[in-house]
Order: sequence, then structure tokens, then C-alpha cells
Amino acid sequence: MKKLINDPSNYVDEVVAGMCLAYPDVYAVDGETARILRRTRAAKGKVGVVSGGGFGHIPVFAGYVGDGLLDACAVGDVFASPDMNPMLEAVRFADTGAGVLCIVGNYGGDRMNFDMTCEMAEMEDIATARVIVSDDVASAGPDEAEKRRGVAGLVYVFKIAGAAAKAGMDLAATTAAAQKASNACRSIGVAMSSCTVPQAGKPTFEIGDMEIEIGMGIHGEPGVWRGPLQPVDAVTDTLLDHLDRDRPLGQGDRVSVLVNGLGATPVEELFLIYRRLHKRMSNAGVEIVHPMVGNYATSMEMAGASVTIMKLDGELEQLLSVPADCPFWRNL
Repeated sequence: MKKLINDPSNYVDEVVAGMCLAYPDVYAVDGETARILRRTRAAKGKVGVVSGGGFGHIPVFAGYVGDGLLDACAVGDVFASPDMNPMLEAVRFADTGAGVLCIVGNYGGDRMNFDMTCEMAEMEDIATARVIVSDDVASAGPDEAEKRRGVAGLVYVFKIAGAAAKAGMDLAATTAAAQKASNACRSIGVAMSSCTVPQAGKPTFEIGDMEIEIGMGIHGEPGVWRGPLQPVDAVTDTLLDHLDRDRPLGQGDRVSVLVNGLGATPVEELFLIYRRLHKRMSNAGVEIVHPMVGNYATSMEMAGASVTIMKLDGELEQLLSVPADCPFWRNL
């Protein structure tokens, strides 16, 4: 393991402390567990929006605490769900009387702990709702879409939920908008190298120097195809073909596209992927609205990228355009 860290057991807490020191006007650590990253100023009189999950995916999850995004986030160890206690503290902070929406990646630990969190919050007279994000088409077929992993589509759901809450929608309407965003997202990724969890000290999986794997998960879960490295246009075509088979797009459709780096891929290479996506979609009569290219949902230092497409309707497009601001993403 070759990392700029101190004691691996302190990795998460020290990173969170660094985030708060770098952006003290945005972030604060709170909670008895010291595993809550929250806005320094609570937004009063609106639905609270919270999330939580394992560390190692910055900006997901904790990086999206900010104006028009998340109000608070529970932080776990690297690739490990936080337990119920920081999740409940996040809900308590975000509640200003209008209820709290919990946005949850479709992973067993996160779902179980947020289920218990919401039960406990309801006992404290805090109204809650949940949206489970499951956008990774490689992890299950269309007939089992509820089993799909939640990956970079989380970014879109954070944005839409935060915008809906900021616009003054009530808990039911905010939840419906976030669920619509989740349903509209499809993602797939490609990995070229492994990441290393600090506490493990060794690569999560092995892959050849000239190999790639299509569909690998952000924790190293198996993909759907492994083979030799190909030119970027061919790789992009494969990713888009998988997405198009799951939900075809055509003339007149409007979409937002997120080309996301997994941690170690140069941004220049992400623009090569976007270049090919833009050509393919333009040829098909699909219009891209508000494209995003960069590191939005990482996997430590894994080399690779993912593509997320959110099909838009009028409501989603309007909410996507609402200003939002956090240190990792500014939407003006």
C-alpha cells in the first residue's frame, strides 16, 4: 500500500476533519459518534435531505452536503455502512418540522440501518421518507431492477431532492421528485485497476495491466465482461450499448449525462468518453442537457469511469437547473 495517510484506523475521521478545516463555512462535524458531516447553518422551514454510506467515494456521500443538496450525512468506515446512531443524528439535525427524506444507496447495510433510523425517528415524531437508488444496470437485469446497486445516479438524486426541498415542496412531493430522478437514471462503469482500502492494505481485486472490466461495482463487485484494453471509443460504445439496451433513447429525448471518474483516471480521458457519447447521442437525435464531466462518485484510487444517463421530463429538467453549491459541485 502506497498512500499519504497516517494510522489507517484514523483515516476517515482525519479526512472529515480536513474537510471541515478547509471549508468551515460549509461543513461541521457533529454527533456523539463524530461521524456526522452537516451544514454549518441549518436550513429552516423546509424538508430535510440526508444520506449516508461508506467512506471512500468522495464526493459521494459526505461531499454533497451543501446549499440545495444534502443537509447532513452519516459517515461510515471505508466501504462500510455507518450504523444507525449517526444516521439518526443526521435526521435529527436536518429536521426543522417539515420531515426528512433519506436518500439511500441500494446496499444491504445502508438499507437496514436507514430502515431502523426511520423507525426510531418516527418514534420521536419526526416524519421520514426513503428513496432507494439502484441505477447500476450491470448488477441486475430489468426484471430485477430493485436489486441493482446504487452508484453515480446518487448524485442526480441528491440534486433533485435538494432542489425540490429548496423550492418549498412538502415531504411527499420532495420524495416523489427524488424517486422520479432515481427511476430516470441508468449507470454502468468500467474498471482498469483496483483500489486499496487503507485498513486492508492490499488491492481489493486483481486485474491485468492491459485488462478492463465492464460493469464492475464501486467496491470491486464483479462486472459482466473482462477482456483486453480497447480504444476509448470502443469502450464508450460498449457502455452506451448496455445502457441503450436497458432503456432505449431516440429522436427528441432530452437527457443529462454524467461522465464520472472513479478516482485515478485523468479528466482528459473523461472528456474523450464524453466526446464519443455526444457524437452517438447527437446522431440518434438525443439532446444532452447540463452535461457533467469529472470526479463525482469515486472509488478511492480505482482507475476507470462510469456513465450515468438521466432521462429528463419538464420537472426534472427544471429541478436540475436550480442553483446548488457545495465545495465539490457548483450549479449556478
